[in-house]
Amino acid sequence: MREPPKEWLAQAVRRVEADPQAIHLLFPQAERRGGPTARRALLEALRGDHTVIRDLYERGDTGERLAILSALPELDLGAAAVPLVEDALRANDPRLVAAALGPYGSAWLDDHSFRQGVLKCVFMSIPLAAVADLERRFDAELARMLSDYAKERQAAGRPVPPDVLERI
Repeated sequence: MREPPKEWLAQAVRRVEADPQAIHLLFPQAERRGGPTARRALLEALRGDHTVIRDLYERGDTGERLAILSALPELDLGAAAVPLVEDALRANDPRLVAAALGPYGSAWLDDHSFRQGVLKCVFMSIPLAAVADLERRFDAELARMLSDYAKERQAAGRPVPPDVLERI
């Protein structure tokens, strides 16, 4: 018989606090054994160890990568996790791309990478509402890029997403 999720999670957090490398064994099973917030709790137990977090991301499946990307704003990593966000923006999975442009990505990506990420969202039919702080980061260059995209779509007789039309 398995232990209840709260007990499993409490023990797992203590193990990670004592030995950060223990997360490699615990993280893949965390959601199943400790509940939907377990992965975030284990990441927080690392206390900002960006090297271990990077390793988890690189070895992780999509669910694990999504958990890491969504937890980044609370992990106090500064710019150390930007490579993870950039990697997610190269993915073909719309969930990873959208997560990459969450609060952490929006706060830490340079202007060029942020604009390219927004354009990738448009190409992948990810609603622009998924992009954190879009209004704050929106600039003339991004407006130009979206306008060029809309013109190309219109010239080809294809529809332009309404959320793009609202911003150009």
